[in-house]
Amino acid sequence: MAYEKEISDYIESHKEEMLNDLMDLIRINSEKGEEKPGMPYGEGPYKALEAASKLLTGYGFKVNNYDNRVITADSYDLPTRLDILAHLDVVPAGDDWTVTEPYNPVIKDGLLYGRGSCDDKGPAVAALYAIRAVKELNIPLKHNVRLILGSDEECGSSDVEYYYTKEKAAPMTITPDASWPLINIEKGGISNEFTAEYEKTDKTPSLVSLKGGIKINVVPGKATAVVKGLKEADVKEITKKFEEETGLKFVFEEDGDNLNIKAIGVNAHASLPHMGKNAIQGLVTLLSKFPLADAPVNNYVKALNNIFPYGDYNGKTMGVDLKDDVSGETTVSFDILEITETHFKGAYDCRASIVANDENTGRVMEQKIREQGFTIPEKPMFEPHVVDGDSELVKTLLKCYEKGFGVTNAKPIAIGGGTYVHHVENGVAFGCEDPEIDNHMHGADEFMVVDMIVKSAKVFADAIVELCK
Repeated sequence: MAYEKEISDYIESHKEEMLNDLMDLIRINSEKGEEKPGMPYGEGPYKALEAASKLLTGYGFKVNNYDNRVITADSYDLPTRLDILAHLDVVPAGDDWTVTEPYNPVIKDGLLYGRGSCDDKGPAVAALYAIRAVKELNIPLKHNVRLILGSDEECGSSDVEYYYTKEKAAPMTITPDASWPLINIEKGGISNEFTAEYEKTDKTPSLVSLKGGIKINVVPGKATAVVKGLKEADVKEITKKFEEETGLKFVFEEDGDNLNIKAIGVNAHASLPHMGKNAIQGLVTLLSKFPLADAPVNNYVKALNNIFPYGDYNGKTMGVDLKDDVSGETTVSFDILEITETHFKGAYDCRASIVANDENTGRVMEQKIREQGFTIPEKPMFEPHVVDGDSELVKTLLKCYEKGFGVTNAKPIAIGGGTYVHHVENGVAFGCEDPEIDNHMHGADEFMVVDMIVKSAKVFADAIVELCK
């Protein structure tokens, strides 16, 4: 690029400042909370937007606040051609952090640890510094680039839905909310909840309760259950064999007539269920092997195992395991479950191949669930998102990626996860994770490679110049 050396030198000289700004944002627990006056997503997301607004104003950007849902930053008084859309909210911290506490960021061995470091505060700050570099180097542009920072991406993106009722999307949009090189296809899918009501039983052995899951788009790493009328010795051999088959771990504690069971798996993003070990599905499958009494609550556990058995990541059991050469396989993850002695509530997340639709997937899943005795509403699937791989946006961005990473013949990819641009016309995900590295996104010890933050900022700056010159 014409300003390659100047931009590279700028980013390198501002590296420590960039990392300090990022760590300040990570220190804010911006998980969605209870709505308060002037804080539509709770105190945490509000504080994150407030901190980012002060940062951007201090760097000379024109900042606008859209009712504490979204803030924007413009650096040129020109028509906007490019939006860069990132988010400052995070998923719940969860347990089992070992390197540091979730909101106490540290840099160790070239990795910056902390909740939000890779999803999506690190990429947001890389984009911020890319725009800042172009602005402060006085690189002449014919079009403005706008940084859009939201605060509800993890819980449905109502923030940008609100923003787009106030403003039009730019002709081109990128979000650094995924992995390199570029994502131009995002699967459609559906998330749905199903329930059951039944009478309490006096029969034993019987399930008293089961609970697991923290979020609909997170494969649960833990789940707990209480069974009345069983001892650990009664199920020891069954459990040992299941642990060997799955890699899951189960911890038992006897409490009078009750047997407390803790299932320990591995968190993962719901779009990649095979990357985790689903503690809920594992616990349900294990319980279905136990000698439980013929009672409604126990029968519902077995019914659940008939549709979501452990190890089925593609909905094969329900007959929805469709795939295509462009977007790949359908995935299904059962991520939320609460069972009491009289009530059942569960929820699943399906990311569907682009050949899937309501007729061959959505309605099929609902019917299979109803056949097992559960109640489930009819809910439409959301559409896939596709941007032409031969468009100016995709071709230009891939060229910038190739230059920045020293590679050739980069191709756009398709994913199951919905990014921030899923409903934005001519929007693609561009950076900023290495697809070969597990950043523990949505899990414990989430991190971002420091060198990747720096390199990403340089590539973003290149893209801004190329698209807005």
